[in-house]
Amino acid sequence: MIEKLTNQVRSALIANKEADIAALFRNSQPAMIGSVLERLDDDERVRLLSALSIRRAANGFTFLRPQPQTSLLAKMPQHLAAAILEHMPSDDRTTLLKQLPAPTTTRMLALLSPDERKIAVSLLGYPANSVGSLMTPHYVAVSKDWSIQQVLDYVRANGRDSDTLTMIYVVDDGHRLIDDIPIRQFLLAPVDARVSDIMDFRFVALLTSQSQDAALTIFKREDRKALPIVDAHNVLVGIVTIDDILRVAETQATREVQRIGGTEVLDEPYITIAFGRMIKKRAGWLVFLFLGEMLTATAMGFFEKEIEKAVVLALFVPLIISSGGNSGSQASTLVIRALAVGEVTLAEWWRVMRRELLSGLALGSILGIIGFFRIAVWSAFSTVYGPHWLLVAITVGLSLIGIVMWGTLAGSMLPFIMRKFGFDPATSSAPFVATLVDVTGLVIYFSIGLVVLRGTLL
Repeated sequence: MIEKLTNQVRSALIANKEADIAALFRNSQPAMIGSVLERLDDDERVRLLSALSIRRAANGFTFLRPQPQTSLLAKMPQHLAAAILEHMPSDDRTTLLKQLPAPTTTRMLALLSPDERKIAVSLLGYPANSVGSLMTPHYVAVSKDWSIQQVLDYVRANGRDSDTLTMIYVVDDGHRLIDDIPIRQFLLAPVDARVSDIMDFRFVALLTSQSQDAALTIFKREDRKALPIVDAHNVLVGIVTIDDILRVAETQATREVQRIGGTEVLDEPYITIAFGRMIKKRAGWLVFLFLGEMLTATAMGFFEKEIEKAVVLALFVPLIISSGGNSGSQASTLVIRALAVGEVTLAEWWRVMRRELLSGLALGSILGIIGFFRIAVWSAFSTVYGPHWLLVAITVGLSLIGIVMWGTLAGSMLPFIMRKFGFDPATSSAPFVATLVDVTGLVIYFSIGLVVLRGTLL
């Protein structure tokens, strides 16, 4: 559907039939316009936006990614840029302006009307990661002394500019928030009743200074489409809607996945980030992990004499260290996610440790039994493990139990340690845990080998 519409737009542009473009998008949602814009070059985008009504053009423009938005603003005529910025949702406009260079932001602000410029400057004053930078000042607020009929008339007259009408906010004479009421209650209440008759004085509000991550947690808990935002004096200054919070959730999830994968956060789409920047963000972690893995060679060198006497032990090194790394990566990923969504807190580290020790014992026993029987079955048809295959099997089995237990313990506790010292738990990523367990796993393996095989192979 998108490809077909894009081709129709291109055909209309080639034929210089911009008038036909408005008809193509007559029944389309803004997201559809944004999807078509993504597939066009900048010149085609400018012509498409010029052919649409300014409100439809502004709504479609908001669905472009930040980098194309910035590029397009620089290429479109000044009057079109001014009109689009003027009609963009204020929260989306704030996000865009924060990403522009300071001189460009100043120039874009000068294109706005005085009222919109005042709103934009106010929103730009909030820190980038605060709820205040996400809010929109377009909402419906009423007095508790109004009748239901007055509220409905006010909504009809002023609700068009509100970002959402799911909730009506009740304020006092100082514009302090005293309640929020679903609009369905106004629709079902007698028209001659007062707002105060349907109030329960129970509401949830966000502070302008709260972090966006905290807002995301509250949205999940309250299951709301929008939440009011108040200042330190409980004065209602705006609202934040679910679409903005979903973008925060997407950004947060993207950063966590990238960190868990062992790379710095890209902060740009993979396909558009400059090649040099991507290499720079990936190389640091790879070098760090490579240096860590060098300790594996050091550990192997420490047990060189034992390996010379019992070469058979070296056959199982990849099996041993991969099992420990895999179990540690599992535990790390589970705990990082549990911390991120609030399933566990720092105070519950002991419960997690106990749970992961038992999990490590169970998982290690499963792998240990499999490893033991693998060697036993193989030895029934081969002499590759020598006459002391039973002791080798016991060594491998016990080592797997110990290493998997250590892997799950290290993987589960590292995120807590990182959070305790103010770092992002995702930094204790799966590759980092795997590297740590690889090195220590070798020490566990050969130490158990020294005990079990002493007097025979060693």
